[in-house]
Amino acid sequence: MVKKTGLFLWICFYCMVCAGNAAGDIYMYIDGSGIIHFTNVPTSTDYKVYIKEKPKKINSLAYIRKYDDFIKKAQKKYGVEFFLIKAVIKAESDFNERAVSKRGAKGLMQIMPANFKSLFVEDPFNPLQNIMGGTLYLKRLLMRYEHKLPLVLAAYNAGPQAVDKYQRIPPYKETQNYVRKVMKIYSQYKNS
Repeated sequence: MVKKTGLFLWICFYCMVCAGNAAGDIYMYIDGSGIIHFTNVPTSTDYKVYIKEKPKKINSLAYIRKYDDFIKKAQKKYGVEFFLIKAVIKAESDFNERAVSKRGAKGLMQIMPANFKSLFVEDPFNPLQNIMGGTLYLKRLLMRYEHKLPLVLAAYNAGPQAVDKYQRIPPYKETQNYVRKVMKIYSQYKNS
């Protein structure tokens, strides 16, 4: 089921990114077999809006370049795309290197303390360490979910156990919103 669902999600994401600056809503529905379907042209009322697109340029404040050198270093070391790393940072902390979540995640990429050691992070508030650790985690998730970005992002937010349990993006509103948000930011960064 992960492969089928992941394929649909990946095709949807690929179509959105390749569409360039063209605006268009993306619709989704889950059929009786649990398979997720996406389209930009809904053929029935079963489809619900998944991503509402509005063409716009990212303002200069949203597109912070302060950490670009660190992101490039992480990209080079782990082979994770620059704009994906940057989109995760934007969604996770809005580029606040001192950010701490209510669950205790810390720094730019909101790394949980339990993961510091495995991601080689000694100081989560050190921007370079945090970006390198968060990118290593993204790399591991990309490999685990065969580069199916919606599943990778869902696992980054809710944990791999939740994605494995449901064999798709978990039915958590926070995680579903997170996946939409990061995919939208990622698309905007790539097309700006």
